[in-house]
Amino acid sequence: MDSYLIERLGHMGDGIARGPVFAPLTLPGETVTGRLDGDRLNEVKIVTPAPERVAAPCRHFRTCGGCALQHAAPEFIAGWKAGVVRQALAAQGIEAEIAAVHTSPERSRRRATLSARRTKKGALAGFHARGSDVVVEIPDCHLLAPGLMAALPVAEALAVAGGSRKGEIAVQATLSLGGLDIAVTGGKPMDGPLQVELAQLAEGLGLARLAWDGEVVAMRHAP
Repeated sequence: MDSYLIERLGHMGDGIARGPVFAPLTLPGETVTGRLDGDRLNEVKIVTPAPERVAAPCRHFRTCGGCALQHAAPEFIAGWKAGVVRQALAAQGIEAEIAAVHTSPERSRRRATLSARRTKKGALAGFHARGSDVVVEIPDCHLLAPGLMAALPVAEALAVAGGSRKGEIAVQATLSLGGLDIAVTGGKPMDGPLQVELAQLAEGLGLARLAWDGEVVAMRHAP
């Protein structure tokens, strides 16, 4: 395997070496090796780690595609975010002072789109694996707020009720003051029996609102 020097991060968080070659989970200044597939480096191994590299706090980080930079120190992430803004402004010929960047604390995200799929034994819900359409379960997610974690069993129940064994549903979940606001796409076409079952599920699960492919099925509280 050839070695590569990571020169910078892209706006999605991938390390970029000369070429360009994109290497996930790397940081500027690191020397890495891997298997080149087009312009993307797979099976990446860190030869020389950057000083800013830290141990990711979430045990799902290596496989889950929900986060991109848990392997970087918070101070580095703040500087990188400021740089993204600075570059966007510079591209338009604008110079501006960038104020201090506030990064989100762990377990504070109040909105997420989960993927859910029926299985032989029921259903599973989570995020896609990195660079894949495989659904990874995330019972110890460090991204979602505790109240939003309750959307995982909700997504599983909705997949059982209205999902297809051949595909998956996308469950956009928002943690509102009135409870979970759920909007599902990719499920079975709505008919009378499914509408009744979904309305009963929304009531039983205590959802604030449930929408199915753009149609509101039930609303207990305005989110």
